[in-house]
Amino acid sequence: MQSLNIQYNPRIDQLRWLAATVVFLFHFHLEYRGLSGAGLSGPWSALITEGHTGVGLFFTLSGFLFMQIALVQKQIVYRDFVRNRVLRIFPLFLTIFLVATSIGRDKFQPQDLLYLFATNLGLAPTSGTVVTGAAWTISVEFLFYMVFPFLARFAMERGLRYLANLLVLMAFFKVAAYTVNDNSTLMYFSTFVGRFDQFLIGMAAAMLLQGRRARLQEFAPLLLAAASALVVCTTALMHTVAPFGGAPKSSFWIGWSMLESAGWAFFIVAWVSFQRRLPGAIERALCHGGKVSFSFYLLHMGVLHVLATKVGLVRPTGHAGLDAAIMLAASYGITWLLATISYNTIEEPFLRMRRSYGARQAPAVAPAA
Repeated sequence: MQSLNIQYNPRIDQLRWLAATVVFLFHFHLEYRGLSGAGLSGPWSALITEGHTGVGLFFTLSGFLFMQIALVQKQIVYRDFVRNRVLRIFPLFLTIFLVATSIGRDKFQPQDLLYLFATNLGLAPTSGTVVTGAAWTISVEFLFYMVFPFLARFAMERGLRYLANLLVLMAFFKVAAYTVNDNSTLMYFSTFVGRFDQFLIGMAAAMLLQGRRARLQEFAPLLLAAASALVVCTTALMHTVAPFGGAPKSSFWIGWSMLESAGWAFFIVAWVSFQRRLPGAIERALCHGGKVSFSFYLLHMGVLHVLATKVGLVRPTGHAGLDAAIMLAASYGITWLLATISYNTIEEPFLRMRRSYGARQAPAVAPAA
């Protein structure tokens, strides 16, 4: 996705595609099992059965990317930064919010408009149906946007120790909240207490990458293999010890977001450092997937639910695995097409209104993010 603030890196778009696809697979699996289809089981399929981890990748990637921009620009102009974030997020997010309030019109209260700023809390209209349920993450993301310019400034002034101190404070808040919250798993999953450390870890990863790029590029294939194994193993561990949807209160979740984000931060650094190009068609397809990933993410649950309720379980071949693959490919393709239409119609016109928010001008080359 094009930006005015940093040189374009297709790897970032590819990571966005990956995050959106992992979340899609998670929700497809839930809908498929809800139709009495044969589901996956066992820890080594946890990247799908616990595919909500794609949200952790999104959050970590946001911290990483914006810290990279801050390191290039040296100073972020707060007003212009927030303006760009509003233009990036609000048009589609408001559309989804209005869909949610339309669906729940009989229960709507005027004060529900305040949920525009807190869709991850309470009885937000977007949480009333799976069609708009994915929107909870946007409020958490926007909270990070509101404070990021300050965090970036202080981190550049004081170094990694500043972010480390914030992570210590976040760990304390997690422990304290655990002692008084009876549904701590959901709290850690969807609130500031549970998720803000993932943005900080992404920022730290960007700072660690700075000045070490050449060395990391040398060992990128090995690092990528190790990072992939770490992500698979940590997700398998969560599935084994404390799966989401299991116990409402588990001490494992106190440290889960940091463990999850550390794995994804390692993967981000390895993938960004990986210099080998993918085949042209694949490279273009994944970059397009990253470009439309916001629309893909916000619309995919609606697509899956409509297909589940109006089409149901399809068995064109009679072979369970092949039938599941056909349903997956069809629903993914429909979501991809709808996301492309949404991006071109709702997102892209507003994206053209953005401007540089750095204190110095960005390089005059095709930029991204």
